[in-house]
Amino acid sequence: MTAPLGRRALAELVGTATLVAIVVGSGIQATRLTDDVALQLLADSLATVLGLGTLIALLGPVSGAHFNPAVTLAVWWSGRHDRDGLALRSVAAYIPAQVVGAVGGAVLANAMFAEPLIRLSGHDRSAGHLWLGELVATTGLVLLVLGLGRTAQQRLGPALVASYIGAACWFTSSTSFANPAVTLARTFSDTFAGIAPGSVPPFIAAQLLGTGIALALTVALFGRPTPTTTAAPTPTPEPRLATTDH
Repeated sequence: MTAPLGRRALAELVGTATLVAIVVGSGIQATRLTDDVALQLLADSLATVLGLGTLIALLGPVSGAHFNPAVTLAVWWSGRHDRDGLALRSVAAYIPAQVVGAVGGAVLANAMFAEPLIRLSGHDRSAGHLWLGELVATTGLVLLVLGLGRTAQQRLGPALVASYIGAACWFTSSTSFANPAVTLARTFSDTFAGIAPGSVPPFIAAQLLGTGIALALTVALFGRPTPTTTAAPTPTPEPRLATTDH
């Protein structure tokens, strides 16, 4: 990633906002079209898969398309000793951008469907089996992201990450929030995708624990990355007129 930090942070803000708008908006649309909860979840998860894959493909070359503080922290932690790893100042820019973008996306979804712009959700999700579902969902997501990097298969990220999230919507009891910023943002919409504010802290705790487990599993499965050595400097070429605007 060679884009300036400001541009990368903007990509994270826009991407996370759009992702949350997709999740919340498709949930609202689904509940207005059918009373069948299974169909509602199917519509919501399908829209999420298609939207997330598109966003990763579009914005991945700019910022890495994290859209998720857990992923950002994991990428930074796993690359601390890598010359090309994510810098701490990037983490400090990415995470606030993700949180602001996520909340903005929830407000935007509410506005598009003539819901109150901000209404705290009353959807209680306080139960041990839901926290376990969040731990499993986040562990799998972070392991997938780091594993793709370790095996040099990042090109498959848009399809595989979106597919995993779609599957986790169904096989985890929590329907796979797996994202602290998105979890927080979903408190601002009292709709199908909402979560009550009181349910948020245990969800985020489970997500962070899942991130730690994924980091350990990455080392266990793929080994520690080989430290990047700094190459010898090469002579600076003579300047020449640019023919394109970079």
